Amino acid sequence: MSIDFILPDIGEGIVECELVEWLVKEGETIAEDQPIADVMTDKALVQIPAMHSGVVEKLYYKQGEIAKVHSPLFAMTPEGGSNDTVHSTPAEALQAETVKVSPESPVARTAPVACDAIVSSTKSDNGKALASPAVRRVARELDINIHQVAGSGKKGRVYKDDVVAYSQNGSSDLSTVASGGDLVGGTSVEPIRGIKKVMATAMQNSVSTIPHFTYCEEIDLTELIALRGELKEVYAKQGIKLTMMPFFMKAMSLAIKEYPLVNTKVNDDCTELTYFNDHNIGMAVDSKVGLLVPNIKQVQSKSILDLANDIMRLTNDARSGRVASEDLKGGTITISNIGAIGGTVATPIINKPEVAIVALGKLQKLPRFNEQGEVEARSIMQVSWSGDHRVIDGGTIARFCNLWKSFLEKPSHMLVHMS
Repeated sequence: MSIDFILPDIGEGIVECELVEWLVKEGETIAEDQPIADVMTDKALVQIPAMHSGVVEKLYYKQGEIAKVHSPLFAMTPEGGSNDTVHSTPAEALQAETVKVSPESPVARTAPVACDAIVSSTKSDNGKALASPAVRRVARELDINIHQVAGSGKKGRVYKDDVVAYSQNGSSDLSTVASGGDLVGGTSVEPIRGIKKVMATAMQNSVSTIPHFTYCEEIDLTELIALRGELKEVYAKQGIKLTMMPFFMKAMSLAIKEYPLVNTKVNDDCTELTYFNDHNIGMAVDSKVGLLVPNIKQVQSKSILDLANDIMRLTNDARSGRVASEDLKGGTITISNIGAIGGTVATPIINKPEVAIVALGKLQKLPRFNEQGEVEARSIMQVSWSGDHRVIDGGTIARFCNLWKSFLEKPSHMLVHMS
């Protein structure tokens, strides 16, 4: 007999979540503890596991719809023919690989969230919007495509108030089809929720409370690229992916030892400055749920190869959207590699309560004069620092950047300081 799986209490006062992705299909045989769905709250990406083995009979929500806690998520026929409802399970029974995000968590830096736009569906299983004939008539009178209206009712049902609010917001659908088949004109509405909402709140808080200033410099990475090229193939045979990021992090950690002010946090009323002994350096990574910034713990005590392994692990975790909460907490300074996407100079936003962040521009082959006055091609990267001007002045960030730059331009100097 078919039974309902009740969406469990995820904890922390969460009462609803967005269905990001079903990991099973109707009619599929599932095993106990098998991942069933990814759901997103405003604090976490959570994977829901099956409580019993059996067959999935019906999925109650579509991708992008909002599911309520303590409501049926899917129906299944369990092995053994049990006809009991599958009740809520404690939050600790859920999969541990969750993306825990708070307003102070490092969610995004200089690039917009790079995840698929997920808009609340207002369609029923037969493709029609969930709305009464009276509501449809109102939508027609207001010249609104009812499929564009986010319904506030159960399973996205559209009410008259939803249509009227949509019209008053100036979002009526005025699109037409061009000769090539493309829609022209008109608008669409996407709700801001989940990690996008957290990012918006965190960035607004950072900009409104921290006086930012930006300092730009260029770094000649020609020698570092040559060194990395020599080592990359050697360590690839050991399963280690040696990118440029471990060198950037290690050089930054060495510079922090000389200028510990950039590795601090300031309290809200700016009366106390806390210095961190650990250098927990964050890095921005695109993921399926948005731009996440996990951090490498205690960079000051790790080798280049240790960092390479940590970076490879966290990059893979972040791209899959399953970073452990511990890897997102406790960052002290951040690197945003915006140049991997494009652009040379940026104005990165500080991740409060950190006091500094750097954006790496794209690597370019540019002409530069050598010591003999001859023009030669060099590998140049522009970097952009943002500092909290309440505690860091321009001279400090410039001297700190100069030292960091010297380690990157002359890798042998970095190796000497590491010994």
